[in-house]
Amino acid sequence: MKPYPIDCVSVVIPVYNEEASLPELLRRTENACRQLGRDFEIVLIDDGSRDRSAEILQEAADAPGSHVLAVILNRNYGQHSAIMAGFEQCRGDVVITLDADLQNPPEEIPRLVEQAALGYDVVGTVRQNRQDSALRRWPSRVINMAVQRSTGVAMSDYGCMLRAYRRSIINAMLACRERSTFIPILANSFARHTTEILVGHAEREHGESKYDFMRLINLMFDLVTCMTTSPLRLLSLVGGGMAVAGFMFGLLLLVLRLLFGAAWAGDGVFVLFAILFMFTGVQLVGMGLLGEYLGRMYNDVRARPRFFIERVIRGQALPSTQTISSSPVVESIVK
Repeated sequence: MKPYPIDCVSVVIPVYNEEASLPELLRRTENACRQLGRDFEIVLIDDGSRDRSAEILQEAADAPGSHVLAVILNRNYGQHSAIMAGFEQCRGDVVITLDADLQNPPEEIPRLVEQAALGYDVVGTVRQNRQDSALRRWPSRVINMAVQRSTGVAMSDYGCMLRAYRRSIINAMLACRERSTFIPILANSFARHTTEILVGHAEREHGESKYDFMRLINLMFDLVTCMTTSPLRLLSLVGGGMAVAGFMFGLLLLVLRLLFGAAWAGDGVFVLFAILFMFTGVQLVGMGLLGEYLGRMYNDVRARPRFFIERVIRGQALPSTQTISSSPVVESIVK
């Protein structure tokens, strides 16, 4: 592993209804970036916010000497699609992703850049003393275990978006066309050298988490179906095992009827109902999994763009031109 030269660092931050936290986020992120001693840019993507977030981002980009690049999407596409929109616009040799809620401190950015400079493709983070509720922590642990077993990459906290990626990893992710994207998993599928560092974690000061119960359920389905086809194989094994168990149980019922008569256990009616419900449940689960995969295939075949960029506002301290990926974008208006 060789040292990796870094001339420019990009910090990509998706924003959705974070009006209250944006001023503090901008101040702390810029202060952290100035400690790098390198050129930097702060790319903020408004993911269809309904408050004044988009206006605040535009004002920050228009400020004299600003290092802010504001990307305004026309509606809400989700956290990971918004980050991919930021990836298309950023120019850094190392790209840092960060949430806008300030639970992950921007002051950790220099440490991530130091690790990336050592030659790591992906630098992950592990949240210490996590301040989320148990409803968020326990599903996160289950998801992390499932991801580790499926990808074979031993990272402890896939749910933390404070991460660093080398430019080659960003370009590889932009070349992917699937609609359902979970960035940490996708990045690790291309990475050769990965590492993790411990970072702090704070309580959310403004607003509420955007991941309610239904969003967490949707995220779990996205994770399962985007990273592996193992559930389909597992379903086949379970179905075969249940078919064998059903056949054996049918033989047992026949033997019991011959030995003890039809009066035992309500003439076997309740047992047959239990078997029927069990098999019906397995069939419905299997149909649901197949539906998830077919639905994602349908979305990929349509090949619609992941997002629609309404406009891009470039800060005065940033270059007037920059290379943008060939990933499909319907419209981009550059100010």
